[in-house]
Amino acid sequence: MIVFPAIDLKGGQVVRLAEGDMNRATVYGDNPAAQSLIFAEAGAQHLHVVDLDGSFAGRAENREAVEAIIETFPGYVQLGGGIRTPEAVEGWFNLGVARVVMGTAALKDPDFVKAMAREWEDGIVVAVDARDGMVATEGWAEVSNVPVVDMARRFEDAGVASLLFTDIGRDGMLKGCNVEATVDLARSVDIPVIASGGVKGLDDIRMLALHANDGIEGVITGRALFEGRLDLATAIAMAQRA
Repeated sequence: MIVFPAIDLKGGQVVRLAEGDMNRATVYGDNPAAQSLIFAEAGAQHLHVVDLDGSFAGRAENREAVEAIIETFPGYVQLGGGIRTPEAVEGWFNLGVARVVMGTAALKDPDFVKAMAREWEDGIVVAVDARDGMVATEGWAEVSNVPVVDMARRFEDAGVASLLFTDIGRDGMLKGCNVEATVDLARSVDIPVIASGGVKGLDDIRMLALHANDGIEGVITGRALFEGRLDLATAIAMAQRA
C-alpha cells in the first residue's frame, strides 16, 4: 500500500483545511517545494498535491508552487484541483505530473474524464468525495444527489487508474479514517481505491493496509504528519509490509 503525504496549496502556502472549509485553514509553511523534499527524505516516493484555490476557480491558481514541487520532489506527483480541460491535463503531464485527479469534471462531464483516461493510460484518478454518502464537487462547496458508489461504478472499464475516496466530514479533523466506507467502496468496484480524510495515526495505516487485497491502493495523510501525530517513515514501512 502506498502512503501519499499531502501538500494542499492556498495562496502559495502549505495548508490543511477542516472539513474542506477554506475559511478554516491552518498554515504549515510557506515553501511547498521544501516541504516536498522533507517528505522525500523520510522515504516518500509518492506525493499528493492539491491546488485548493484552483478547485474553486476551475483553473490553476498555484501553478508556480506546483511547478516548484515537481522540480524538487524526486518521486511521483499526483495533482488535483481545478483540472477540467484537455489542455490543462496535457499541460500538467508535460510538466512531469504522474497522475491527475479529477472530481468536479468526473461528475459533470464523465465522458470527458473517460476520454482523458483513454488518452493518458494509468494517469487519471477520479475523486469521489463524499458528504453523508453523496458526491460533493466544486471544491466540496456543492453536494450532489449522486451516491458515491453509483458515481464510482460509472468509471468501471473506463481505464481510470484509481478512485480517490474522501470522507469530507473527517478531512483535516484527525477523527480517524473512515475505513469501513473506504473498504466497502473498494469491494463494490474493480478500480483500486485511495483512502483520504481523517487519518490520525498508525492505527489508520495498519487497518487500511490489512485491506490491501480488497483493493485499497493507498492512503493520503496531511495534518497528522504536520502535527507530529504520525511519523512518515514508520507509516511507509508499515504500509509496505501489507
